[in-house]
Amino acid sequence: MKETPLTALHIQLGARMMPFAGYNMPVSYTTINEEHLNVRSKVGLFDVSHMGQFFVKGKNATALVQKVTSNDVKTLSVGQAQYSCLPNRQGGIVDDLLVYKLDDNEYMLVVNASNIQKDLDWITAANADLDVHIEDRSDSMALLALQGPLATRVLAKITDIQVEQIPYYYFATGTVAGKDNVIVSATGYTGSGGYEIYLDNQDAVRVWELLMEVGQEEGIMPIGLGARDTLRLEMGFCLYGNDITDATSPIEAGLGWITKTAVEDDFYSKDTFIKQREDGTERKLVAFTVDDRRVPRNGYEIVDEAGAVIGVVTSGTMSPSLDIPIGMGYVPKALSKKGTAIGIKIRSKILPATVVRAPFYKVPKAT
Repeated sequence: MKETPLTALHIQLGARMMPFAGYNMPVSYTTINEEHLNVRSKVGLFDVSHMGQFFVKGKNATALVQKVTSNDVKTLSVGQAQYSCLPNRQGGIVDDLLVYKLDDNEYMLVVNASNIQKDLDWITAANADLDVHIEDRSDSMALLALQGPLATRVLAKITDIQVEQIPYYYFATGTVAGKDNVIVSATGYTGSGGYEIYLDNQDAVRVWELLMEVGQEEGIMPIGLGARDTLRLEMGFCLYGNDITDATSPIEAGLGWITKTAVEDDFYSKDTFIKQREDGTERKLVAFTVDDRRVPRNGYEIVDEAGAVIGVVTSGTMSPSLDIPIGMGYVPKALSKKGTAIGIKIRSKILPATVVRAPFYKVPKAT
């Protein structure tokens, strides 16, 4: 099992560890609820160094990224990031990812840990006739996520980057904790604002420790992957392997906004997605709340009012912010409208549930 540069530190801090995507990762340090609520109200620090980073460079770099991703990379300016996905040839999703435009002919692609080799193989195959240089730096880079409404106040203490001036989904490169060439992006998967910090493995422990030190006044806590999952689910963000897979379409998953079928350039499954936009899809990914205290889990059946199975739960949890069970899953399009009554089958019980519009949690506006 692989380790991140911070694994020994997590164990020293008493984190509950478990295997995830081939890595030994912290699930929680205290409790998932406590860590979750701290990110919502204050600030938390995550180790997400298991994520993959590919650097794509060359005169045809833009053409390659446009070919393999569903979003329109040509709209990016240098210093801007974009959420996207890698479609396969069957209308499914190889992975979801972030695309960073480092220069006119250079990009950084940030992919999910469980898909690093699969994604690299997919992009390399697409590069056969384009002669773009692709470098996998996943094993040499660390990634820290500083998330929460007080993240700016904490990070500003240890960097020369004017982090408060970085717009959402933009990034800057500078010095953090005395370490040069660190990429700081105003991105994250919690919905509570903050930054993602890309740096060399050898600098990860020093930056982590300093952030924890200077963030004491703001109530900083180390946060595990358990709270990362509940935070993203409250926002209705998809998790690859659960809510989106090789067999799910971005259109049916509610990711039409990152599927730019109007672009002139071709990308994999573009024609399929155009047809799905015109004809509609048979099913849709929906968000739902459960009128019970029992929690819907991945794999539980979704039923209609007559008790007939109509779908399956892809993600579910007890929302720490709302104190109600929430979940997502695929249902027939006719039953995907807000307010539709459905049921979640847990063994012999059917729990009443209602389709709602994501996000479940409304992030308070900054004051």
